[in-house]
Amino acid sequence: MQELPSTPRPVALRQAPQGGQENSGTARRFPEDRPAGILTAASGKHGVVAGEAGRPARPDWTIDQDWESYTADEHGVWKTLFERQAKLLQGRVCDQFAQAMLDLPIGPHQIPHFGELSDVLKKRTGFEIVAVPGMVPDDVFFEHLANRRFPSGQFIRKPHELDYLEEPDVFHDVFGHVPMLMNPVIADFAQAYGEGGMRAKRLGKLTNLARLYWYSIEFGLIRQHDGLRIFGAGIASSSTETLFALESPSPNRIGFDLERVMRTHYRIDDFQESYFVINAFEDLLALASIDFGPLYERLGAGPVYEPGDVLATDDVLTRGDGSYHAAKRTKSTRSTT
Repeated sequence: MQELPSTPRPVALRQAPQGGQENSGTARRFPEDRPAGILTAASGKHGVVAGEAGRPARPDWTIDQDWESYTADEHGVWKTLFERQAKLLQGRVCDQFAQAMLDLPIGPHQIPHFGELSDVLKKRTGFEIVAVPGMVPDDVFFEHLANRRFPSGQFIRKPHELDYLEEPDVFHDVFGHVPMLMNPVIADFAQAYGEGGMRAKRLGKLTNLARLYWYSIEFGLIRQHDGLRIFGAGIASSSTETLFALESPSPNRIGFDLERVMRTHYRIDDFQESYFVINAFEDLLALASIDFGPLYERLGAGPVYEPGDVLATDDVLTRGDGSYHAAKRTKSTRSTT
């Protein structure tokens, strides 16, 4: 595996409401590293989470990155997060992610410039990075993806929020998502997801489709020649979930099955109880050729599974012991009695 960069590339100077499980609606929610453009000083919220105060002037919700306005302290937060995560991901992230980190203008000493990232991305997969104030409405998110634009939060978390942020910031979005957008297959899948998201919203099936994004692009694992590896951004940008997803005995690791995934709740407040594992990135792109209409009809009836459920029909790679979440539930019960 290629080593992640420990020195910066030449760059010109210039993670939702809390709760136990998913809510319907927005397809992007962030647990562990929950995951300043438009910021409401009173609430500390950004983008759509801040209500009308977080709405930018442009109808597509884009803003200028305003790279020159980042402070030394903000670059310092990026450096702390980058160096910690780059070290942890050695031998744990998929080869495609590691290689992309070498090919992108990204390093530890400063927040990347979106224009420079886009220059490289466009040549490789046609994607570009656009700055947004934070989380954006579903239709805006889908429209950007469908047109090969990835909306990235412009702000970065505060020093006291290194391990807990309720909204996706520039570290989650750029460090976690952008490397995989260098992969042509993932780029094609992201565009197809954007197109499918607009249809799912019209059909009232967004909750089901959001589970596909969650269990793949955010929290997906892949079987590699040398073992299970991370490709999901929610894991790749989280120091604690990186270790939990691959090495903890607690979670289940289950072979990816589309309908199974779309029937399964996910956690927005903590580590996942189950991770779904693909065999190859081409498996995700193959989903773009499926007619989701009959699938949506089936999903209108039948079972819905809890995050920790294991089925007799599952391809179980690792049957977790559930110890982490069991301990959390026990502690919660004791605190309320």
